[in-house]
Amino acid sequence: MKKSILALLIAAPLAMTLSGCVIKINDDGIDHGFVSDSKDRAYNNRKKIANVQLGASFMDMQANLGVADFSETYTDGDDTVRVLYYRTQRKHKDGLTTKDECTFLQFINGKLVETGNGGDFLKTQQVKAN
Repeated sequence: MKKSILALLIAAPLAMTLSGCVIKINDDGIDHGFVSDSKDRAYNNRKKIANVQLGASFMDMQANLGVADFSETYTDGDDTVRVLYYRTQRKHKDGLTTKDECTFLQFINGKLVETGNGGDFLKTQQVKAN
């Protein structure tokens, strides 16, 4: 009996200290989570890309949109082709960005000539190669 009372007297205060307490600081409503950041980035990219004009310069677009998620540069005859991919949607829940989650902007000789779904650009390039 004395052992069980002694154990209870030791265990009770320990159990009370382990109950814990959670303090949440609001940070003025700012969410610093990874998922929220990627959603915000995709939304901001969509807003900016919705306002692009064909014929815009590569330098202006890169200055407006920032660093692309993917970038390709190659020559096609005498033309220099640059393709920038910006994340605009989320298809896979793996946290990684793939080209099919992006919108592409294709520049030929420094001028924007086409924009569209990144997955579609990949398909047209494969068809041209065959």
